Amino acid sequence: MNFGFSYIGLIFLLMLFVPNFFWTKNKPENYEKYAENENKVLKVFEGAGQFLVTCVVLIFDDFNIKTGSFRIIWLIAAFFFMVLYEIYWIRYFKSKKTMKDFYSSLLGIPVAGASLPCIAFLLLGIYGKNIILIVSVLILSIGHIGIHINHKRESE
Repeated sequence: MNFGFSYIGLIFLLMLFVPNFFWTKNKPENYEKYAENENKVLKVFEGAGQFLVTCVVLIFDDFNIKTGSFRIIWLIAAFFFMVLYEIYWIRYFKSKKTMKDFYSSLLGIPVAGASLPCIAFLLLGIYGKNIILIVSVLILSIGHIGIHINHKRESE
């Protein structure tokens, strides 16, 4: 693991945060009703994971492109899942923006809005051989995916 700025980490974060910025003005109806009932333990995992992932992907240059290695396949796969995440958001923004739309699956991946970026960042951690990112993503995934699954169950 090598300290240094990761432009790939920045790109992934932009792909993550830009749609979420637009979502703040396009939340599903009654979303706040579900948000106020979130499990406090899952919220702690989610918050800690978000903080850790955001910091780690920027301060280690392990995630920048390294040519001449078969490991690049992990980076391509991670980017693929981020592209699917963008497709998920395009589909959501074109929808009626219901809770069902927000917690929909994509290509069989449940709660795609939560799952896809977690998968992408996990693959990025594998690509960079960065155990700190891998553990951070697992912490994030427990909270973030767990919260989204609970919201989905409550809204059905």
